[in-house]
Amino acid sequence: MSQQQILDTEQKQTPLIARGLLLPFALITFCFALWGFANDLTNPLVKAFGTIFNQSAFLSSFVQFAFYGGYCFMAIPAALFIKRYSYKSGILLGLALYAIGGMLFIPASWVGMFWPFCASFFIMTCGLSFLETSANPYILSMGADETATQRLNLAQAFNPIGSIVGILAAKEWILAKMAEFSAEERGAMAAEQFEAVKMADLAIVRGPYVAIGVVILVMFVLIMLTKMPTGKDASNTLNVGETFNRLWSNLRYRNGVIAQAFYVGAQITVWTYTIHYGTEVLMSEGMLEAEAAAKAVDFNFYAMVLFGVSRFVCTFLLKYLQPGRLLMLLAIGAVVLLIPVIGVGGRVGLYSLVAISGCMSLMFPTIYGLALKGVGEDAKLGAAGLVMAIAGGSLLPPLQGLLLDQTNVFISYIMPVGCFVAIALYGFRVPSYSTTHSE
Repeated sequence: MSQQQILDTEQKQTPLIARGLLLPFALITFCFALWGFANDLTNPLVKAFGTIFNQSAFLSSFVQFAFYGGYCFMAIPAALFIKRYSYKSGILLGLALYAIGGMLFIPASWVGMFWPFCASFFIMTCGLSFLETSANPYILSMGADETATQRLNLAQAFNPIGSIVGILAAKEWILAKMAEFSAEERGAMAAEQFEAVKMADLAIVRGPYVAIGVVILVMFVLIMLTKMPTGKDASNTLNVGETFNRLWSNLRYRNGVIAQAFYVGAQITVWTYTIHYGTEVLMSEGMLEAEAAAKAVDFNFYAMVLFGVSRFVCTFLLKYLQPGRLLMLLAIGAVVLLIPVIGVGGRVGLYSLVAISGCMSLMFPTIYGLALKGVGEDAKLGAAGLVMAIAGGSLLPPLQGLLLDQTNVFISYIMPVGCFVAIALYGFRVPSYSTTHSE
């Protein structure tokens, strides 16, 4: 029996979750659904804010810049806080900031301007940064190292469940209730009428965010009152410079951060402009803009359902396939699917765009688990680097929005092609990296 076969046999026999940690695992896993809800409640708002404020796709994409910028800005402070205190403390602070950001939608809607909403998104995702920096390595620590990537994939499988609820909330609680005026019709309104329609729509937008703020507060109390594990190493000492040097010299980790940045950028560009893409396709079939935009949200929903189902399937496949190999194959599949998205269009392109979500489902948790493999207590700061990589989601959507404004939504999907190529290369090269490999 080969060494790989022995390792595979041991992995099948090792419990996925350590004894006595089922309740903590369940509570932390629910947090994955909570930030999935925020992510996919927000994606459709790029188009919604463009309509409400009658502004360009480029300007509206600053919703994503603010949303994912919060992740990047707070990742290192979150890691230092977690190292000084605990994973549980980091999660509690993250939940508190998440709730505050949601509640700030109330004054933002009263002001009636675009940028206060961006500030609310930023504060909310500072909280999400704490949550992701804490929860991902926390889940990795709740069992044996050999099952860590599979365990994280299981927890991450609940993220798209929250995403699906977020899309439905965006569709039924926001988009379906907004005034049915196209951008052109709003632009032709008198100032007083435009202002009245805008304020009514913003009051609709704030509802789901205030509601999730209340849910987050309940979750805060539950986790605060539950006894949680401290993690494998409760040491509070941290030499930031030495830790960064060790992580940066680790090729598996360093290239994993780069791959993660490309992945998040690809994910957000694919999902953010699905509604734009679907609207263009459906309008070409004779639908009016308002009807086409509402129908296009359904395709975002289909994509998220596929994403969720595929994540469970991929978690099962990881029992039999090496993570890097499966990551590479799915990234190649995403590149192939982008060909009809860009070059064919119509229903074929739209269905291919939805299918890409099936390829993306494995990527974030697998890159995360591969990058942190073998880094030990450096995982707390290493997790921050991987969360900072979410900045890819703040940079690429504005660029795609600018390209969309200058060309069309079909050509704009050139943006994620290079991202998936980079991910495929990381998956291909992972087996050649040792967990301590350095240049």
